[in-house]
Amino acid sequence: MVNPNPQSAGSTPVGASNSDAAELSRPLTTWQGWHRFATTEPPAPPQPGDPPRSRDERLAYHSAFVTIRTPAISQLATQVRTLMILGRHQQTTARPSLIVTGPAAAGKTTALLNVGRACHLAHTRTNPPPPGSTHTTAPVAYVLVPPGATAKTLITEFARYLGIPVTTRMTQTQITDAVCHTYTQAGVQLVLIDEIHRLNPRTTTGAQTADLLKDLTERLPATFVYAGINVTDTPLFSGTRGAQLAGRATLVDCGPLPARHGKREPFRDVITDIENALDLHHHKRGTLPRHAPYLHQRTAGRIGSLTRLIRQAAITAIHDGTERITKTTLDAVKLDHLAEQHNRPTRNR
Repeated sequence: MVNPNPQSAGSTPVGASNSDAAELSRPLTTWQGWHRFATTEPPAPPQPGDPPRSRDERLAYHSAFVTIRTPAISQLATQVRTLMILGRHQQTTARPSLIVTGPAAAGKTTALLNVGRACHLAHTRTNPPPPGSTHTTAPVAYVLVPPGATAKTLITEFARYLGIPVTTRMTQTQITDAVCHTYTQAGVQLVLIDEIHRLNPRTTTGAQTADLLKDLTERLPATFVYAGINVTDTPLFSGTRGAQLAGRATLVDCGPLPARHGKREPFRDVITDIENALDLHHHKRGTLPRHAPYLHQRTAGRIGSLTRLIRQAAITAIHDGTERITKTTLDAVKLDHLAEQHNRPTRNR
């Protein structure tokens, strides 16, 4: 069991003297931040019969927005559920893992967080804390690989998540032992590691860090899911260490959605789902799917770029009072540099 408000070194316990603002500022890479994220009701699209939302409420809604269930999210959810069951009673070797890969702005982190939240909620539904208990389990851990990661800086991130006190005098081995003990006691079942492309096993520090992750997968009774940019093109899969990782990890491709896949049009389907979730007074359903070829060209099929484009257009439509998205509105939105560079050669304005 673990205290839901673990005290990290040099901090005050949550709920003692921290302000609400300080609580809200805690990142997802801490238990408090993750627990708040996982248990906070996600934004919901307007429903028939609901009272109209205010202007500010609708601006906030389009800023946060709903999570659109893409094929990658569905595939990842199925794979995670299966591998968690597969590895539940495995003790002799490292449990099978997953790697979510794809280009920037393809929705990898969104998929990772969505599946992590679902696992967290499923666990707490079936294992509620006893009435009046001040302790709970921590079924999910979310860790970012820091830039220029060493084995010690990465294991320190693992410690920070559950507020395990770490001092400068502690060795990497001591921190690792503390992490393995506390994570096991806390009941961590799913470990999400983002920005895995920052690791380079070809360097000495990168190799040591990769060895640390292998050690953790063998010592922790948890399923590991990694996410990174175009992981198969990085040194992560090279050499002996890369072969070990590739031999244990299933790849989930979170790449750009094609305009067509056989008889299906997955990109248009996602556009329809996004449009159905909009909260605009005068927007006509079916407008955005008709612009699917244009939207695919603008975003190169990347879900992150697509949702940003439509959300920005929706916010503009609320601000200028038109309350609808047109191609003119979409044209006026300047997207991320990657999308703009892709679109530049064929745009004719």
